[in-house]
Amino acid sequence: MTSSLLVVGSIPCATVEEVFRTWGGRFGADLKYMPDGEVGDRLHWIDGQAYRVFHGHPDIETLQRPAPDDGVERWKPRDITDQWTFRVRPGVARVRFGEPGWRLGYARDAINSYFVFKTLKKEGVLAPHLRFMVALPTPESAVALFFKTPADVPKVLPDYEAAMLAEVENILAHVPQTELAIQWDAACESVDIEFGLPWLGGAITAQRYARYVAQFGRLSAAIPDEVALGYHACFGTLGGWPTVKPDTIANEVRFLNDIVARTPRRVDFVHLPLLDRSDAEYAAPLADLKVGDAEIYLGMVHNLPSFATRLANARRYLPTFKLAAPCGFGRIAPDQVAHVMREHEEALRLFAAS
Repeated sequence: MTSSLLVVGSIPCATVEEVFRTWGGRFGADLKYMPDGEVGDRLHWIDGQAYRVFHGHPDIETLQRPAPDDGVERWKPRDITDQWTFRVRPGVARVRFGEPGWRLGYARDAINSYFVFKTLKKEGVLAPHLRFMVALPTPESAVALFFKTPADVPKVLPDYEAAMLAEVENILAHVPQTELAIQWDAACESVDIEFGLPWLGGAITAQRYARYVAQFGRLSAAIPDEVALGYHACFGTLGGWPTVKPDTIANEVRFLNDIVARTPRRVDFVHLPLLDRSDAEYAAPLADLKVGDAEIYLGMVHNLPSFATRLANARRYLPTFKLAAPCGFGRIAPDQVAHVMREHEEALRLFAAS
């Protein structure tokens, strides 16, 4: 068992069982953590939260939704310009979310997926060492993308975070902690850190950066030590990966360093995406990655012709790490999954041979 690979999250399969059988069956020996593919509403990451949680909330007004296809309604945006947009209704000081532990849908999906997970473990389809991984968006990501008025964010964020932590508590009550991993996904923070979210005021401020980092202290404190904990930095895939192309990974290295330092418990793994850059200087900030004993997964499984060069560059500055794709695969066409799986197999072969 090499456990050299992380599957970050989404996989465009029809069902959770299909995800477990295809990816878990094929790569089980290379994985520590097995996600359920984020099928259904979660396949488009937080856009499911937009149409199912924010859209229709009595204290929230929908300003824009994805344009229809020839008159047929559509909830999945095509790109960032087609994205859902909301505002808090005038006179509302605080947006509340009911049905704690169930309202956002993450606990419901995790509990159902774990039943399939444990069943396939018993059948021998999934390796006994695997942990079931639940990938969750940070509250900052889930709110910042959709609410374009800065004054609305503090009206929504505190209670959305409380709703998310209630989902975590519910998951912990139904999934054995020794079989569970929770990964927090920070895409909007990463994009803001690199280029600034214009509707939040452009270039990121020290205050906004500190707010992003601080949330990880609260989010991680809710997770017992028996549960594996991971952080996924992300450049986004809306409109194609990557949404942003920073010239350096220095900002993401600093971000991971800071959120791990802010975490009051053990961090088991971190994920850092790497662009398709073959120049050695691009990998140089890896030497500054200080995440304690957390395992490091570099998101570099893409463009296999340059993989060996990029692998050598990374090892020049960071001798020990493991592999991942730069992001989930939820937005690729299902007929491309077989090609992506072959890329992973080849990347693992090159990784082991180098």
